[in-house]
Amino acid sequence: MPGAPEGLTVISDVTEETIVDQIEAASAKAAFVIVDLEGTANLLVSYAISFADFVVIPMQGSQLDAKQAGRQIRLIRAQERVVGRAIPFAVLFTRTSPAIMPRTQRHIEGRFAESEIPVLQTRLCDREAYRAIFSYGGTLSGLDGKNVSNIEVAIRNARAYAGEVVERLRQAKNVAKVA
Repeated sequence: MPGAPEGLTVISDVTEETIVDQIEAASAKAAFVIVDLEGTANLLVSYAISFADFVVIPMQGSQLDAKQAGRQIRLIRAQERVVGRAIPFAVLFTRTSPAIMPRTQRHIEGRFAESEIPVLQTRLCDREAYRAIFSYGGTLSGLDGKNVSNIEVAIRNARAYAGEVVERLRQAKNVAKVA
């Protein structure tokens, strides 16, 4: 899509054969490398996880998504054994209601807490502004407020998410230094 922010490079032609080289090359050039892959357990995802400083497992508040998140957590645990180090992760609830938490999501969050599965405090709410980026490209701040509602609220939500991820990365680095 057009309008990518300056300083953001998107690499879309990644395969199982090239992902390791792509991650290493990107890491040499940038402070942050975000690898966004589908949530299925395959070799491409396994390679990305093995390089990760922090894994975000996005899910909606449904039992089907919770089951898929469980598969991802098992894959992360397996990769930890392969690489011989802890791989920090957390679940991110997406497309949530900004006003009401459904019982299903509350139940899932309770089960995660019982199982000590880390969950980000920030939820990415279901907002037209996020959908608009996929339609029009660009950034949240570049959207037209006449055509998309609540852009400022979406920006605050996205910044809270980004800030929490950066804080989790800092915590993970501090734990790694102590270990």
